[in-house]
Amino acid sequence: MYTHNVLSGNSLASHDVWAQSVKSQRRHRQKDPTLEMELNQGKMDQEPGRPTWNRQIEFTLAGIGCAVGLGNIWRFPYLCYRSGGGAFLVPYLLMLLVMGIPLLYMELILGQYMRRGPVHALAKACPLLKGVGLATVAISFIMCTYYNIIITWGLYYLFSSFQSPLPWQSCNNTWNTPNCTDHINPNTSSHSSTASQQFFNYRMLERTGGVEESGVLRWELFLLLLLAWILLYFCIFKGVKSTGKVVYFTALFPYVILLALLINNVQLPGAMEGIRFFIIPNWEKLLELEVWVNAAAQIFNSIGIGFGSLMAMSSYNNFNNNILKDTLVISITNSLTSILAGFVIFSAFGYMSHLQDIPVSELAVDGPGLVFVVYPQAFATMPVAPLWAILFFFMLLCLGLDSQFAMVEVMVTSLMDGFGGPLMKFLRHKEMLVLAVCSTAFLLGIPHVMQVGIYVFQLMDHYTAIVSLMFLAFFEVLAICGLYGVRRLSANLKEMTGNRPNIFFRVCWMFVAPLLITIILVFTIIQFKPARYEDYVYPPWAQGIGWVIAMASIIWIPLGALHTLWVLPGSFTERLVKSITPYALENERGGDTYPNIAVISSLGRETEKPHIQTNL
Repeated sequence: MYTHNVLSGNSLASHDVWAQSVKSQRRHRQKDPTLEMELNQGKMDQEPGRPTWNRQIEFTLAGIGCAVGLGNIWRFPYLCYRSGGGAFLVPYLLMLLVMGIPLLYMELILGQYMRRGPVHALAKACPLLKGVGLATVAISFIMCTYYNIIITWGLYYLFSSFQSPLPWQSCNNTWNTPNCTDHINPNTSSHSSTASQQFFNYRMLERTGGVEESGVLRWELFLLLLLAWILLYFCIFKGVKSTGKVVYFTALFPYVILLALLINNVQLPGAMEGIRFFIIPNWEKLLELEVWVNAAAQIFNSIGIGFGSLMAMSSYNNFNNNILKDTLVISITNSLTSILAGFVIFSAFGYMSHLQDIPVSELAVDGPGLVFVVYPQAFATMPVAPLWAILFFFMLLCLGLDSQFAMVEVMVTSLMDGFGGPLMKFLRHKEMLVLAVCSTAFLLGIPHVMQVGIYVFQLMDHYTAIVSLMFLAFFEVLAICGLYGVRRLSANLKEMTGNRPNIFFRVCWMFVAPLLITIILVFTIIQFKPARYEDYVYPPWAQGIGWVIAMASIIWIPLGALHTLWVLPGSFTERLVKSITPYALENERGGDTYPNIAVISSLGRETEKPHIQTNL
C-alpha cells in the first residue's frame, strides 16, 4: 500500500482524513461476519448465464404449483376427518403463522441470495451441514420416482371416466368378487368391499397378496407412466423458460374445477352435514398432542419445506425481488386451497353419509383411498357422473404435474450448479440433461407399475415422506437459523431488498420454528410404526429395505460433515470452527469468494472509488 510522504494544503489534509476514515470503515466491515457476507453478493449477483424467470409472476405461480399438490386434496381432508373436523383448523392455522410462513421465507431468502440450488447454497452457508443440501436433492429425486405413480393412477382413472356408466359404479364387472357391494351400510359385513374399492385394487392395480409376490408388469400402467414422464419432460425441458409458461395453466385451472365441484356438491342432499363436520370444532380433540403435531407436519409437508424445490426455484429470481410478497402469496394460497378442498371433500362426505344412512364420522376414509376410492364412489351417484369424474381427475393431473416440476428441477439445478461445465461438454444441451434425469426416474419407477406396485409405493412413501423428511427439516433449520444465523440471514435480505425482516420473523427463526420442529421430530420417533398397507404388515426384510431407502437421503448429512472436517486444514478445533463459518470451503480452495471491496454492499451507501484509486 502506498502512503503520502508530504501533505500540503487544507484540501490534501481533508482528503487524507477522508481516506483514513474510509479505510477504517472498511476494516470494521471486514471484521463483521454479517457485513463480510454481504460483500459476497457482488460475484454471485453477476453470475454470467444464470437464467431468470421472464416475469416474476411466473415464479409465484410455480411456487404455488409446487406447494399446492395432491396432499391438499387428500392428506389435509383426511387429517381433518381423523382429528375431529373443525378442531384441526385451529392448530393448522396457528402452525401456518408461526412455522410455515417463516420457514418458507427463510428458504426463499437463502436461495435468492446465494443464486444456487440447495446443495451449493447450504454448502456456502454452513459447510459443516452441506450434506443437508445433498439430502434434499436425494429425497426429492426419490420422491419424484414414485410421486409420478399417483399421476399415472390419475391418468388411468381419467381415461376410464370417458364412459357411462362409470366402471366403478356397479359390481357387474369381470374383476368384481362375490363380496362386492354397491355401498357400505351398518348392516354390511366387514369383509365386504365397495365396487370402487374393487376397481382400484383388482382392476387398476391387479395387486398381489403381498410384497413377497411380485406379479407381472401392468402394461397399461407402464404406458401411462411413460406418458406421464413425457408430459413432464415437455413441460420443463427448457428450464424456467418453459415451466414459467406451463404454470399459468397448471397452477390456475385446478381452482376452476374445485369451484365447479363445490357448487355441484353443496346442492347434493346431506352435503351440509359434511360441511358442519368440517367447520364445527370438536374442542376435546385440541387436548390431544397428536392433533397439534399432525397440523404442524401438514403445514411442513404441504408447503414443501425441506425438499429444496422452492429454494432451487428462488435461485432464478431477480436479485432484488420482493421475497416477502412471494412468501405470503404462496403459503396463504396453499392453505386456502386446502380449506377449499376441505369444503369440496366434506360436502361429498355428507352426501355419502346421507346415501348410506350413517354419520359422517363413521365413513371409511384413508389417505390415497380418499382420492381413488371414496370420492369416485361419490361421483358414481351424482348427476352427469362422467363429467365430474373427468374434471376431478384432470385437476389431479394438473396438481401432480406442478409438484413434479419442482422435484425434478431440484435435481437438474443441482447438477447444473455443480457439474454444469463437464455435463454440457458431454450432453451439449441442457435439454439432454433433463431427458437423462427423467429417463432415470422413469426406469426406477417401473417396480411401481407391477402387480406388487402398491406395496412398493406404500413402503417408499412411509420411509421417505415420514421418516426422512423430519430429520432433513431439523438439520436444515439448524444449519440456516442456528449456524448460519438469523443475523446473517437478515443482512442478506437487507442487501437484496433494503429492509431487514421484522421482529416476528426473527423470533420465529430463533426460537419458535426450531422448538416446534424438534417436538415434531421427537414425536415422530416415539410414535413411529412400521409400514403397513390396509391389514397387510410388511415382513422384516421389507422393513429393512424401507430403512435403506430412508438412509439414502439421511446418510448425506453425516457424510457431508465428515468430508468438510477432512478437507479443512488445521487442528480438529480449528476445523470445527471453520466448518461453521460461511464460505470456509471456498476460501480454502482459493476461490475469490469475497469480491473486490469496490463492489460495495447496500450498507455502504457512499459511493467509493475503485480499489487501486482509493489506496493511492
